[in-house]
Amino acid sequence: MPHRRILSFSLPALAAVIALAGCGGASDEIGGANASASSSGGTSATLALVAYSTPQVVYDEVAPAFSRTPAGKGVAFRTSYGASGEQSRAVAAGLPADVVSFSIQPDMTRLVKAGLVAPDWQATPTEGLVTTSVVSFIVRRGNPKNIRTWADLLRPGIQVLTPNPFTSGAAKWNLLAAYGQASHAGKDPQAGLDYVRKLITQHVKVQDKSGRDALQDFTAGNGDVLLSYEYEATTAQKKGQQVDFVTPPDTIRIEIPIAVAAKTKHPAQAKAFLDYVLSKPAQEVFAAWGYRPVDAAVLKERAAEFPVPSGLFTVGDLGGWPVIDKQLFDVQHGGIAKIEDQAGVSTQK
Repeated sequence: MPHRRILSFSLPALAAVIALAGCGGASDEIGGANASASSSGGTSATLALVAYSTPQVVYDEVAPAFSRTPAGKGVAFRTSYGASGEQSRAVAAGLPADVVSFSIQPDMTRLVKAGLVAPDWQATPTEGLVTTSVVSFIVRRGNPKNIRTWADLLRPGIQVLTPNPFTSGAAKWNLLAAYGQASHAGKDPQAGLDYVRKLITQHVKVQDKSGRDALQDFTAGNGDVLLSYEYEATTAQKKGQQVDFVTPPDTIRIEIPIAVAAKTKHPAQAKAFLDYVLSKPAQEVFAAWGYRPVDAAVLKERAAEFPVPSGLFTVGDLGGWPVIDKQLFDVQHGGIAKIEDQAGVSTQK
């Protein structure tokens, strides 16, 4: 896997607090979209996009581009980014949303149960996904500790960073990758839990609230390796931070969901934006930032940039989200939740 450079930058994750306060989210008007709307004769709709933190750089390009299309004429955007679980709970608590995108399916399922996302949200050509990725290791420039495999993370003295799985979707993916590779894609659950226990109790000292916070912590000089999305490395590469990344042979396919909110006041514009996000021009922007595209043509064109790890497995291989979320992350009975609680990590959602 080629080594690449990355940069950390912080993004606010205040949506939950602001939702409870009854005002706007950790939101910004996207200037390009507003400028496009104004130049075309005024704003016909302002869409509230609520998403997890990392794809802000992508949507900062994609949203204005949509507003320059005939379908997006007159559409502006209000955006909110933060830790995936917090964003999902904020929408459930009343944060206005027209389009939502989280880092894990359970955060979407929460809104389905609340009547805020349609039950058939996955009935799209991409099965409800906007992009995919894999869990990788972000390491110091030159990889001085020679970290290549999951076994290397358990070497004496290696310090690992990964966020809290009860606030961060990225953390759940990280720990599912750790669990899945040790359990041989779920065939030996106890071996998977034994590995996660050693990792958490012996090598992880701090668990930040979000994947982006963990990246900032790592680039500030803490830890030897950060478990993260592949695209955290490739996105930050554009920003020039001198870190490398390694993708282990055995890792999990990350699946990122997106949906139109069921109670949007602008259903036609929200659906048009979702269609645009899944179109070739927008998927090319995702790919340029290191996100694995769900558009087959774009993925084929850029296949060399996104090699498939030899031991890649999926959530489906582990039993599917409804099963593994209960078995591993249920606060009272989940195997990983018990490990986190014993390690003194907050399991409050």
